[in-house]
Amino acid sequence: MKITDVPFSTIDWNEISATQHPGIEGNAYWRTFEMGNIRVRMVEYTPGYIADHWCNKGHVLLVLEGELDTELSDGRKFKLTPGVSYQVADDTSPHRSYTSTGAKLFIVD
Repeated sequence: MKITDVPFSTIDWNEISATQHPGIEGNAYWRTFEMGNIRVRMVEYTPGYIADHWCNKGHVLLVLEGELDTELSDGRKFKLTPGVSYQVADDTSPHRSYTSTGAKLFIVD
């Protein structure tokens, strides 16, 4: 990843309003910062959240709280707990996530 057109800056995530993104079940709440060619998000999934789509976007994702289950289109499944991350390139390994407990994530894409 080459980050361009992003000067040094800080983010107080408490000052960024959350937007709601419904899943098949539950909701995702995104606090989003975009500048240059990056998007940085603090995301919270409610308990029982199931994504409503397969994602082809590349990410670096870190679980801060809760547990996140991520499924790849080839059938592989991964359970991520606090302190565990994944990274995937654009258009590689389509993935979708779900959680029974809820989860708080930090995502860069």
